[in-house]
Parts: sequence; structure tokens; C-alpha cells
Amino acid sequence: MRTLVRLLYLVQVSLKYAVLAALLEGEASGYELAKRFDASVANFWTATPQQLYRELDRLEGEGLLTARVVEQQRRPNKRMFRITESGRLALRDFTAAPTRPPSVREDLLVKVQAVDAGDTESVIAAIEERMEWSRAKLARYDRLRARMLAGRDEDEYLRTVERVGPYLTLMRGRGHEQENLRWSEVVLAILRERSGVADCSDPRLP
Repeated sequence: MRTLVRLLYLVQVSLKYAVLAALLEGEASGYELAKRFDASVANFWTATPQQLYRELDRLEGEGLLTARVVEQQRRPNKRMFRITESGRLALRDFTAAPTRPPSVREDLLVKVQAVDAGDTESVIAAIEERMEWSRAKLARYDRLRARMLAGRDEDEYLRTVERVGPYLTLMRGRGHEQENLRWSEVVLAILRERSGVADCSDPRLP
């Protein structure tokens, strides 16, 4: 129970700073922040809209955000959130604090670990599904990268852009999915060879 409580605390703390970092892009409503998370912060952290709304209210209560109400004629009024100076100081303290070692918790890796005692074909199917997810995410990251570069080469972009952080995290997201695909291809080849399962994607097959 103590481990679970600590894990939930760490997740909450990480979401706090992910929200503050996302608001460095500028003022946003809860809906706009959710879109911002999906477009860029999802490279390294995910959260549901409900989690974001709760966190926005909590951070406003702590004085790390400020909110104003925008009246709309044909839609419900919306609240626009902006990071405060206290929020920026909290982010500065966070960036200066020691970083926790990363940990990996993936059910797919548990299945691969246990493949010799399980259903190899099901594990192969799970890896193929994960590869489809990785390809889709990589394609989305590539579209986002093209929008960020806007015709500039990477060197020029990195020299002139005002905030480099979003691009650097995007690089990590792209690299993560590229490595997922490389690892999956190697593992699939090994499992297929050991089990005699044909690679249906191989154009040389009849």
C-alpha cells in the first residue's frame, strides 16, 4: 500500500509540472490545454482531459496559475489559464532538482519475457499491434516536426527558435518510437524463426 501511495504521489507531481511547462506556450483554456498535451506534451507525458481540469483547479488554488473568465455569445463561458511568476519559480526549482531514474513498466515486455511458457503466436500478434501504434505515433510526430520547422532546416530552427524545449522533447518521442520499431523487428524475426511462423508482410512470400 505504501508503494502504491508513493507511485500515485509521483504521478501527481509529474502532471503538475507537465501542466506548468505546457502553459509556457501561453494562455490556454482547459480544452486548448488538452489539445496542447495531445500535440506535444504527449511525447513524454499523457493525461486525460478530466485529469487536466482537476490539476488546473488545484494549481490555481496553489497560486501557480491564474484564471480569467471569457464570456462567449453562443457557447458556454470559458476559463483561460496563465502561469504565474510563482508557477515559473516552481518550474525553475523543479528543473534544478535531482531527476529520478527512469523505470519501464510494459505488459508487452512481460509477455515477451514469458514467451517460452506461453502462446508465441499471440505474443507475435501483440508485437505487431505495438508496431502499428508506433508507426502511427511516428507519423504524427513527423507531421508535428514539419509544422514546427515550417520549411527551415533543423540547424536554422535550433539557432533561431524562441523556445527549444518542445522540439527537444519531440526528438525524444520520435527516437523512442523509432527504437520501438527497430527492437520489434528484431524480436519478431527471432520468434518467427524459432516457431516457424511465416512473415506475411514479406513480399517474397507467395
